[in-house]
Amino acid sequence: MSKEFHKLALDYHQGKKPGKIFVSSHKSLETHEDLSLAYTPGVAAPVREIDEDKSKVYDYTIKGNLVAVITDGSAVLGLGNIGPLAAKPVMEGKGVLFKRFADIDVFDIEVDTQDVDEFVQTVKNIAPTFGGINLEDISAPRCFEIEQRLIEALDIPVFHDDQHGTAIIIAAGLLNALEIQEKTLENATLTCLGAGAAGIATLDLLCELGFKKDNILLVDSKGIVTNNRENLSKEKNRYASNTEQQTLADAMNGCDVFVGVASANLVSKDMVKSMADKPIVFALSNPDPEISPSDANSVRDDLIMATGRSDYPNQVNNVLGFPFIFRGALDAKASEINFPMKIAAVNALRELAKSEVPEEVLKAYGIDALVFGKDYIIPKPFDPRLITSVPKAVFDAAKSSGVSRL
Repeated sequence: MSKEFHKLALDYHQGKKPGKIFVSSHKSLETHEDLSLAYTPGVAAPVREIDEDKSKVYDYTIKGNLVAVITDGSAVLGLGNIGPLAAKPVMEGKGVLFKRFADIDVFDIEVDTQDVDEFVQTVKNIAPTFGGINLEDISAPRCFEIEQRLIEALDIPVFHDDQHGTAIIIAAGLLNALEIQEKTLENATLTCLGAGAAGIATLDLLCELGFKKDNILLVDSKGIVTNNRENLSKEKNRYASNTEQQTLADAMNGCDVFVGVASANLVSKDMVKSMADKPIVFALSNPDPEISPSDANSVRDDLIMATGRSDYPNQVNNVLGFPFIFRGALDAKASEINFPMKIAAVNALRELAKSEVPEEVLKAYGIDALVFGKDYIIPKPFDPRLITSVPKAVFDAAKSSGVSRL
């Protein structure tokens, strides 16, 4: 980040009013009668209705359109364990995206504990306020236990976006890339660099879609995750391989797909050069990828490349997922976001990338054309069709899979 951009970002967040979000009322509060309706005695009417029928809370309060974006600050962006206060700008930013792209209201909540039991109990205690819980920037492997315990305890959607939001966008782009490169889920081989929240969730979703676990090599900071490793977490153990290979270079040699959710500059030109014909490289570390597109393309002309950056083609951006997934889940009054709903989101994003791109999207990005192919495998975040296609797919999947209250 340049000094100029650093200052611009600080000015943006401070301005005349610090932060990025605020609470506002959409009801009139100008007269004595307004006041009596908004608070006492008028407020007693919905209170009595909800007391008699708890489901009426969705009729008379914001609950059905309110999501908690909640963190403990243990894994913020690429900055690590910086704590709840420093995490707050990110949580506010997530709230802005929820509102802008799906008209969902958000309270950002930063919890000052990294004890799993305390964190889970805190979320359980405040859950009646919300229609959904978006867990954010919580370190692995704690995030897996936290999410699972909350899913089991609560009757509203609980969604760790660093896991499933990332996985859904990766899967949508990767399925399209495989199609373009004339490869299949059943036969392609994959190297995943990064065994944290995003990496494990991506592999789980890909396997649910049909990827073969035997064709996957998982790589962490110690090398390829193998069966003879000691003290593996249960998540890593699911993808431990029976191989004598040890290094990232070994794993990438001859593989069809590389997915990087680790950190910058870990992949060399030689590693990309050693991949199979028509390789697919998703180098998603932000702000600097595991290998730059210029370096990767300099050694392969048959490559499909994706990054997490907006200044290169094929940006894998979670904003393509979480606002619209929650929109569909909230509209369906879903009790959870299950695999059928995630897969529905994947397929909706896949198909949207294949349809003709509206003129307003081209204008927003200052380009003349976008056509499904090597440089356009996933939709752009400002595509107005996202708000209709993805929520509807998620809504329908919630109803057909039996988790909708409607």
